[in-house]
Amino acid sequence: MVTSVDIAGVPADRIRITPSPLAELGAVLHVLGEPQHHPDTAAAVATMAAALPAELAPDLEEFGLLWDSGRADFLFPSDPRPNLREELDDVDRLDDERWVAAALAAHRAVSPAPRTWSPLRDPTVRQRALAAARARGPRQAAWAERVLADPAAERERVRRFLLACDSAFFGAVWRRVRPALVEEANRRRVDLAREGIGALGRISHAIGVDTARGVLTIDKLQDQTADGRGGGMTLIPSAYGAPHMTVVYAPGWLPVLQYPAPGWNPRPVLRVDELDARLTALAHPLRLRFCRTLARGPHTTGELADLWRVTAPEVSRHLAVLKAAGLLISARRGRYVTYRLDMEACTGLGQQLVDVLGR
Repeated sequence: MVTSVDIAGVPADRIRITPSPLAELGAVLHVLGEPQHHPDTAAAVATMAAALPAELAPDLEEFGLLWDSGRADFLFPSDPRPNLREELDDVDRLDDERWVAAALAAHRAVSPAPRTWSPLRDPTVRQRALAAARARGPRQAAWAERVLADPAAERERVRRFLLACDSAFFGAVWRRVRPALVEEANRRRVDLAREGIGALGRISHAIGVDTARGVLTIDKLQDQTADGRGGGMTLIPSAYGAPHMTVVYAPGWLPVLQYPAPGWNPRPVLRVDELDARLTALAHPLRLRFCRTLARGPHTTGELADLWRVTAPEVSRHLAVLKAAGLLISARRGRYVTYRLDMEACTGLGQQLVDVLGR
Protein backbone atom coordinates (compact mmCIF):
# COMPACT_ATOMS: atom_id res chain seq x y z
CA MET A 1 0.00 0.00 0.00
CA VAL A 2 1.63 3.19 -1.20
CA THR A 3 0.97 6.68 -2.46
CA SER A 4 2.76 7.00 -5.81
CA VAL A 5 3.94 10.24 -7.40
CA ASP A 6 4.83 10.08 -11.09
CA ILE A 7 7.76 12.42 -11.75
CA ALA A 8 9.03 10.73 -14.92
CA GLY A 9 11.05 13.16 -17.01
CA VAL A 10 10.74 15.99 -14.49
CA PRO A 11 14.03 17.97 -14.35
CA ALA A 12 15.74 18.22 -10.98
CA ASP A 13 15.03 21.95 -10.70
CA ARG A 14 11.26 21.23 -10.78
CA ILE A 15 11.56 19.06 -7.68
CA ARG A 16 11.52 21.66 -4.94
CA ILE A 17 12.86 20.79 -1.47
CA THR A 18 12.34 23.64 0.96
CA PRO A 19 10.81 24.39 4.38
CA SER A 20 7.42 26.06 4.62
CA PRO A 21 6.21 28.11 7.59
CA LEU A 22 2.57 27.45 6.68
CA ALA A 23 3.08 23.68 6.43
CA GLU A 24 5.00 23.67 9.72
CA LEU A 25 2.28 25.73 11.42
CA GLY A 26 -0.24 23.16 10.16
CA ALA A 27 1.89 20.39 11.71
CA VAL A 28 2.10 22.29 15.01
CA LEU A 29 -1.67 22.88 15.09
CA HIS A 30 -2.20 19.19 14.40
CA VAL A 31 0.08 18.36 17.36
CA LEU A 32 -1.92 20.74 19.56
CA GLY A 33 -5.23 19.29 18.36
CA GLU A 34 -4.18 15.61 18.45
CA PRO A 35 -1.39 15.37 21.09
CA GLN A 36 -1.89 11.61 21.51
CA HIS A 37 -0.42 11.15 18.03
CA HIS A 38 2.85 12.71 19.20
CA PRO A 39 3.95 11.42 22.63
CA ASP A 40 7.54 12.50 22.01
CA THR A 41 6.54 16.16 21.78
CA ALA A 42 4.68 16.34 25.10
CA ALA A 43 6.98 18.99 26.57
CA ALA A 44 6.87 21.13 23.44
CA VAL A 45 3.08 20.76 23.22
CA ALA A 46 2.72 21.90 26.81
CA THR A 47 4.87 24.97 26.14
CA MET A 48 2.95 25.91 22.99
CA ALA A 49 -0.43 25.26 24.61
CA ALA A 50 0.53 27.55 27.50
CA ALA A 51 1.48 30.27 25.00
CA LEU A 52 -1.82 29.97 23.12
CA PRO A 53 -4.03 32.89 24.23
CA ALA A 54 -7.28 31.78 25.82
CA GLU A 55 -9.33 33.62 23.20
CA LEU A 56 -7.75 31.48 20.44
CA ALA A 57 -8.52 28.12 22.05
CA PRO A 58 -12.13 27.93 20.75
CA ASP A 59 -10.90 28.63 17.21
CA LEU A 60 -8.30 25.86 17.48
CA GLU A 61 -11.15 23.42 18.06
CA GLU A 62 -13.61 25.03 15.65
CA PHE A 63 -11.18 25.02 12.72
CA GLY A 64 -10.04 21.49 13.58
CA LEU A 65 -11.35 20.11 10.28
CA LEU A 66 -8.33 21.79 8.69
CA TRP A 67 -5.65 19.96 10.66
CA ASP A 68 -6.85 17.27 13.08
CA SER A 69 -7.08 13.77 11.60
CA GLY A 70 -6.49 15.20 8.12
CA ARG A 71 -5.07 18.45 6.82
CA ALA A 72 -6.33 20.76 4.12
CA ASP A 73 -4.29 20.73 0.92
CA PHE A 74 -3.84 24.50 0.93
CA LEU A 75 -1.72 24.16 4.11
CA PHE A 76 1.03 22.62 1.95
CA PRO A 77 2.35 25.24 -0.51
CA SER A 78 3.73 23.85 -3.74
CA ASP A 79 5.96 26.96 -3.92
CA PRO A 80 6.92 27.77 -0.29
CA ARG A 81 7.67 31.39 0.58
CA PRO A 82 10.10 32.85 3.14
CA ASN A 83 7.39 33.88 5.59
CA LEU A 84 3.90 32.91 6.66
CA ARG A 85 2.16 36.06 5.48
CA GLU A 86 3.35 35.58 1.89
CA GLU A 87 2.15 31.97 1.88
CA LEU A 88 -1.24 33.06 3.22
CA ASP A 89 -1.40 35.65 0.43
CA ASP A 90 -0.99 32.77 -2.03
CA VAL A 91 -3.82 30.91 -0.31
CA ASP A 92 -5.99 34.02 -0.65
CA ARG A 93 -5.59 33.77 -4.43
CA LEU A 94 -7.51 30.49 -4.50
CA ASP A 95 -11.13 30.87 -5.52
CA ASP A 96 -13.85 30.00 -3.02
CA GLU A 97 -14.71 26.67 -4.60
CA ARG A 98 -11.13 25.44 -4.45
CA TRP A 99 -10.60 26.69 -0.89
CA VAL A 100 -13.84 25.19 0.42
CA ALA A 101 -13.21 21.88 -1.33
CA ALA A 102 -9.80 21.67 0.35
CA ALA A 103 -11.12 22.80 3.74
CA LEU A 104 -13.86 20.16 3.83
CA ALA A 105 -12.05 17.39 1.98
CA ALA A 106 -9.81 16.01 4.71
CA HIS A 107 -12.67 14.05 6.27
CA ARG A 108 -14.49 12.72 3.23
CA ALA A 109 -14.32 9.15 4.53
CA VAL A 110 -17.45 8.13 2.64
CA SER A 111 -16.77 5.68 -0.21
CA PRO A 112 -17.06 5.78 -3.12
CA ALA A 113 -16.07 9.43 -3.38
CA PRO A 114 -17.43 11.46 -6.30
CA ARG A 115 -15.08 12.18 -9.20
CA THR A 116 -14.85 15.81 -8.15
CA TRP A 117 -15.18 17.06 -4.60
CA SER A 118 -17.08 20.34 -4.70
CA PRO A 119 -19.25 21.02 -1.64
CA LEU A 120 -20.28 24.40 -3.03
CA ARG A 121 -21.65 23.06 -6.32
CA ASP A 122 -22.65 19.45 -5.69
CA PRO A 123 -25.55 18.84 -3.23
CA THR A 124 -24.48 15.22 -2.66
CA VAL A 125 -20.92 16.26 -1.83
CA ARG A 126 -22.28 19.03 0.41
CA GLN A 127 -24.27 16.52 2.46
CA ARG A 128 -21.28 14.18 2.74
CA ALA A 129 -19.06 17.03 3.89
CA LEU A 130 -21.60 18.12 6.50
CA ALA A 131 -22.09 14.55 7.72
CA ALA A 132 -18.33 14.12 8.12
CA ALA A 133 -18.12 17.44 10.01
CA ARG A 134 -21.00 16.47 12.34
CA ALA A 135 -19.16 13.28 13.22
CA ARG A 136 -16.27 15.44 14.46
CA GLY A 137 -18.36 17.44 16.89
CA PRO A 138 -20.84 20.33 17.12
CA ARG A 139 -18.24 23.08 16.79
CA GLN A 140 -16.82 21.56 13.61
CA ALA A 141 -20.30 20.97 12.21
CA ALA A 142 -21.33 24.57 12.84
CA TRP A 143 -18.13 25.81 11.24
CA ALA A 144 -18.65 23.64 8.13
CA GLU A 145 -22.13 25.10 7.74
CA ARG A 146 -20.73 28.64 8.00
CA VAL A 147 -18.02 27.83 5.45
CA LEU A 148 -20.68 26.75 2.97
CA ALA A 149 -22.90 29.74 3.73
CA ASP A 150 -20.24 32.47 3.68
CA PRO A 151 -16.83 31.21 2.46
CA ALA A 152 -15.24 34.65 2.29
CA ALA A 153 -15.92 35.47 5.93
CA GLU A 154 -14.63 32.13 7.17
CA ARG A 155 -11.52 32.32 5.02
CA GLU A 156 -10.71 35.67 6.61
CA ARG A 157 -11.32 34.24 10.11
CA VAL A 158 -8.91 31.37 9.43
CA ARG A 159 -6.26 33.76 8.12
CA ARG A 160 -6.56 35.97 11.21
CA PHE A 161 -6.30 32.92 13.46
CA LEU A 162 -3.15 31.65 11.74
CA LEU A 163 -1.49 35.07 11.96
CA ALA A 164 -2.50 35.36 15.63
CA CYS A 165 -0.86 31.96 16.29
CA ASP A 166 2.25 33.24 14.54
CA SER A 167 2.38 36.27 16.82
CA ALA A 168 1.54 34.36 19.99
CA PHE A 169 3.89 31.36 19.78
CA PHE A 170 4.61 29.97 16.32
CA GLY A 171 6.98 32.76 15.29
CA ALA A 172 9.34 31.71 18.07
CA VAL A 173 8.96 28.04 17.16
CA TRP A 174 9.72 28.75 13.50
CA ARG A 175 12.82 30.80 14.30
CA ARG A 176 14.10 27.90 16.38
CA VAL A 177 13.49 25.07 13.92
CA ARG A 178 13.96 26.84 10.58
CA PRO A 179 17.81 26.74 10.46
CA ALA A 180 17.87 22.94 10.83
CA LEU A 181 15.12 22.53 8.24
CA VAL A 182 16.94 24.81 5.79
CA GLU A 183 20.11 22.76 6.29
CA GLU A 184 18.18 19.54 5.69
CA ALA A 185 16.61 20.93 2.50
CA ASN A 186 19.95 22.24 1.19
CA ARG A 187 21.60 18.87 1.71
CA ARG A 188 18.82 17.04 -0.13
CA ARG A 189 18.96 19.51 -3.04
CA VAL A 190 22.69 18.95 -3.44
CA ASP A 191 22.15 15.17 -3.41
CA LEU A 192 19.32 15.49 -5.93
CA ALA A 193 21.40 17.60 -8.31
CA ARG A 194 24.34 15.22 -8.05
CA GLU A 195 22.56 11.84 -8.12
CA GLY A 196 19.10 12.38 -9.58
CA ILE A 197 15.81 11.25 -8.05
CA GLY A 198 17.37 8.12 -6.56
CA ALA A 199 18.76 10.37 -3.82
CA LEU A 200 15.22 11.02 -2.56
CA GLY A 201 15.03 7.45 -1.30
CA ARG A 202 17.57 8.28 1.41
CA ILE A 203 15.23 10.81 3.00
CA SER A 204 13.29 8.07 4.78
CA HIS A 205 13.02 4.30 4.90
CA ALA A 206 9.34 4.85 4.05
CA ILE A 207 10.17 6.44 0.67
CA GLY A 208 10.95 4.30 -2.35
CA VAL A 209 12.17 5.41 -5.76
CA ASP A 210 11.76 3.55 -9.03
CA THR A 211 14.38 5.37 -11.06
CA ALA A 212 13.58 3.44 -14.24
CA ARG A 213 9.91 4.50 -14.21
CA GLY A 214 10.45 7.85 -12.52
CA VAL A 215 8.03 7.09 -9.69
CA LEU A 216 8.31 8.06 -6.04
CA THR A 217 6.41 5.83 -3.58
CA ILE A 218 5.50 6.75 -0.01
CA ASP A 219 4.62 3.90 2.32
CA LYS A 220 1.05 4.60 3.44
CA LEU A 221 -1.99 2.57 4.47
CA GLN A 222 -3.96 3.67 1.40
CA ASP A 223 -3.27 3.41 -2.31
CA GLN A 224 -3.28 6.78 -4.08
CA THR A 225 -1.59 8.27 -7.13
CA ALA A 226 -0.47 11.76 -8.05
CA ASP A 227 0.91 13.14 -11.28
CA GLY A 228 3.84 15.52 -11.02
CA ARG A 229 4.89 15.41 -14.66
CA GLY A 230 3.26 18.73 -15.48
CA GLY A 231 4.73 20.88 -12.73
CA GLY A 232 7.04 18.70 -10.66
CA MET A 233 6.58 18.22 -6.94
CA THR A 234 7.57 19.78 -3.62
CA LEU A 235 9.12 18.12 -0.58
CA ILE A 236 8.83 19.96 2.73
CA PRO A 237 10.92 18.86 5.74
CA SER A 238 9.18 19.18 9.09
CA ALA A 239 10.26 19.29 12.73
CA TYR A 240 6.81 18.49 14.12
CA GLY A 241 5.43 16.20 11.44
CA ALA A 242 6.60 12.81 12.76
CA PRO A 243 5.31 10.16 12.46
CA HIS A 244 3.12 11.46 9.63
CA MET A 245 4.20 11.70 6.02
CA THR A 246 1.50 13.85 4.49
CA VAL A 247 0.98 13.82 0.72
CA VAL A 248 -1.08 16.20 -1.41
CA TYR A 249 -2.38 14.01 -4.22
CA ALA A 250 -5.79 15.47 -5.12
CA PRO A 251 -6.39 16.21 -8.82
CA GLY A 252 -5.66 19.82 -9.68
CA TRP A 253 -3.01 20.24 -6.97
CA LEU A 254 0.71 19.84 -7.51
CA PRO A 255 2.01 16.89 -5.47
CA VAL A 256 3.53 17.90 -2.13
CA LEU A 257 5.14 15.65 0.47
CA GLN A 258 5.75 16.87 4.00
CA TYR A 259 8.19 14.49 5.66
CA PRO A 260 9.73 14.33 9.15
CA ALA A 261 13.25 15.69 8.97
CA PRO A 262 15.53 12.82 10.06
CA GLY A 263 17.03 14.72 12.98
CA TRP A 264 13.55 15.31 14.40
CA ASN A 265 12.22 11.75 14.12
CA PRO A 266 13.09 9.89 17.36
CA ARG A 267 12.27 6.33 16.27
CA PRO A 268 13.22 3.95 13.46
CA VAL A 269 10.74 4.01 10.60
CA LEU A 270 9.00 0.74 9.72
CA ARG A 271 7.24 0.13 6.43
CA VAL A 272 3.79 -1.45 6.47
CA ASP A 273 5.17 -4.78 5.23
CA GLU A 274 7.83 -4.82 7.97
CA LEU A 275 5.25 -4.14 10.67
CA ASP A 276 3.02 -6.87 9.20
CA ALA A 277 5.96 -9.32 9.29
CA ARG A 278 6.60 -8.62 12.96
CA LEU A 279 2.98 -8.90 14.01
CA THR A 280 2.57 -12.09 11.98
CA ALA A 281 5.72 -13.58 13.51
CA LEU A 282 4.44 -12.93 17.03
CA ALA A 283 0.93 -14.21 16.26
CA HIS A 284 2.05 -17.87 16.20
CA PRO A 285 1.71 -19.42 19.70
CA LEU A 286 4.91 -21.49 19.50
CA ARG A 287 6.98 -18.54 18.27
CA LEU A 288 5.57 -16.49 21.12
CA ARG A 289 6.72 -19.18 23.57
CA PHE A 290 10.18 -19.09 22.04
CA CYS A 291 10.21 -15.32 22.48
CA ARG A 292 9.34 -15.65 26.16
CA THR A 293 12.33 -17.95 26.59
CA LEU A 294 14.70 -15.80 24.53
CA ALA A 295 13.67 -12.70 26.48
CA ARG A 296 15.30 -14.31 29.52
CA GLY A 297 18.62 -14.91 27.79
CA PRO A 298 20.36 -16.45 24.74
CA HIS A 299 19.56 -20.04 23.76
CA THR A 300 20.60 -22.43 21.01
CA THR A 301 18.24 -24.21 18.68
CA GLY A 302 18.85 -27.46 20.56
CA GLU A 303 18.06 -25.89 23.93
CA LEU A 304 14.77 -24.50 22.64
CA ALA A 305 13.90 -27.91 21.17
CA ASP A 306 14.52 -29.59 24.53
CA LEU A 307 12.66 -26.95 26.53
CA TRP A 308 9.55 -26.98 24.36
CA ARG A 309 9.71 -30.60 23.23
CA VAL A 310 9.74 -29.95 19.50
CA THR A 311 12.21 -30.99 16.82
CA ALA A 312 15.28 -28.93 16.06
CA PRO A 313 14.23 -28.40 12.40
CA GLU A 314 10.87 -27.03 13.56
CA VAL A 315 12.62 -24.65 15.94
CA SER A 316 14.91 -23.50 13.11
CA ARG A 317 11.95 -22.74 10.84
CA HIS A 318 10.26 -20.59 13.50
CA LEU A 319 13.48 -18.80 14.44
CA ALA A 320 14.03 -17.97 10.77
CA VAL A 321 10.64 -16.23 10.68
CA LEU A 322 11.40 -14.24 13.83
CA LYS A 323 14.85 -13.27 12.60
CA ALA A 324 13.56 -12.21 9.18
CA ALA A 325 11.06 -9.98 10.99
CA GLY A 326 13.90 -8.26 12.85
CA LEU A 327 12.99 -9.59 16.29
CA LEU A 328 16.04 -11.77 17.05
CA ILE A 329 19.77 -11.23 17.44
CA SER A 330 22.08 -14.17 16.75
CA ALA A 331 25.70 -14.72 17.79
CA ARG A 332 28.13 -17.55 17.12
CA ARG A 333 29.77 -19.19 20.14
CA GLY A 334 32.29 -21.66 18.73
CA ARG A 335 30.31 -24.50 17.18
CA TYR A 336 26.98 -23.11 18.33
CA VAL A 337 24.73 -20.21 17.35
CA THR A 338 22.72 -18.60 20.12
CA TYR A 339 19.62 -16.47 19.72
CA ARG A 340 18.17 -13.80 21.95
CA LEU A 341 15.21 -11.48 21.65
CA ASP A 342 15.92 -8.00 20.33
CA MET A 343 14.41 -6.16 23.29
CA GLU A 344 14.74 -2.74 21.64
CA ALA A 345 12.78 -3.89 18.59
CA CYS A 346 10.07 -5.42 20.78
CA THR A 347 9.89 -2.46 23.14
CA GLY A 348 9.28 -0.06 20.27
CA LEU A 349 6.76 -2.25 18.47
CA GLY A 350 3.66 -0.74 20.04
CA GLN A 351 4.65 2.83 19.21
CA GLN A 352 5.77 1.77 15.72
CA LEU A 353 2.34 0.27 15.17
CA VAL A 354 0.83 3.63 16.06
CA ASP A 355 3.36 5.39 13.80
CA VAL A 356 2.52 3.20 10.79
CA LEU A 357 -1.22 3.61 11.35
CA GLY A 358 -0.75 7.38 11.58
CA ARG A 359 1.66 7.80 8.71
